[in-house]
Amino acid sequence: MTTAKIFQHGGSQAVRLPKAFRFDAKEVLIEKHGQEVVLRPIGQPTLKTFKQIAKHLAEQFPDASEFPEPPPRPKKHERSIVEF
Repeated sequence: MTTAKIFQHGGSQAVRLPKAFRFDAKEVLIEKHGQEVVLRPIGQPTLKTFKQIAKHLAEQFPDASEFPEPPPRPKKHERSIVEF
């Protein structure tokens, strides 16, 4: 079992994690189970294709098919011209 130092950082309590316990993430989820505190990294999805983006969105928002269709885009001659 490995130990870590606890210290104050401003108004918060912080733990200095040993190198073997570093996260490859910018944020972690924190859960408390009784006296135990669990940290889980929040990974940023690395989506490189539209197919990967669509799959990710379908998994994250399974009820998205319930949203109404957006209104049709106006044709080019129907668009307003804004002058400054």
